[in-house]
Amino acid sequence: MQLIGIKTPLIVPGDDIAAVLCDAMKTAGITLQVNDIFVLAESAVATAEGRIVNLDDVKPSKKAIELSKVYQNDPRKMELIIRESDEILGGIPGVVVTITKGVLSPSAGIDNSNAPEGYVVLLPADPRESAIEIRKKLMEKYDCNIAVIVGDSRTQPLRLGCVGIALGCAGITPVEDIRGRKDLFGKPLLITRRATADNLVSAAQVIMGEADESTPAVLIRDAPAVFIDRSEDIPQIPRKECLYFACFDKPGMS
Repeated sequence: MQLIGIKTPLIVPGDDIAAVLCDAMKTAGITLQVNDIFVLAESAVATAEGRIVNLDDVKPSKKAIELSKVYQNDPRKMELIIRESDEILGGIPGVVVTITKGVLSPSAGIDNSNAPEGYVVLLPADPRESAIEIRKKLMEKYDCNIAVIVGDSRTQPLRLGCVGIALGCAGITPVEDIRGRKDLFGKPLLITRRATADNLVSAAQVIMGEADESTPAVLIRDAPAVFIDRSEDIPQIPRKECLYFACFDKPGMS
């Protein structure tokens, strides 16, 4: 499997991400091949879609002001967190833990980094539709089947550091069901599902970075993914079936 970072100029609202990628690849002498996969940073996609907010334009509600004191957060950002999240679960100073678009997310995925001073970047409004549209444009340009993943970074419980998570994808099966396959000792796997899209985003994160790398896209070639000519929702599970949530919901645990 090969990973190729795609450097681009600074993405601004109104940019056509597909066109930016085409120009960057032409400059780098890269041509797409059948079953290539693009992993795109959600902040770049969201910025191009105009999902960037000047905090001076945000008027915090009474609830936002109260919660900002609890979590030591900017009340304007707290207002955006309330608007963008499905549910606020708790947090630590500076970070609020939320459920956003059905996924556990710090501060509703709102990003201060890679935004001008005084601005924040929200998550793309519909990451799956973003992936579908960008894939469509790239396939029309290069006349070959590819896949596109819009990804972000997340922390793991009780672990320091970030890994990748797919917010939306098109062209591959995001989670592969490998139950029934045999392990090294011939025993059938009973619960294993491979989070292919998340794993590819994690690989891309190593090249993208989180700072001033100017690499909002990574081209992955020869990936062991299941390619499809459509987009599938990234599967979610109810809380009662989630290992972490189920543990904390049980009475008498300490």
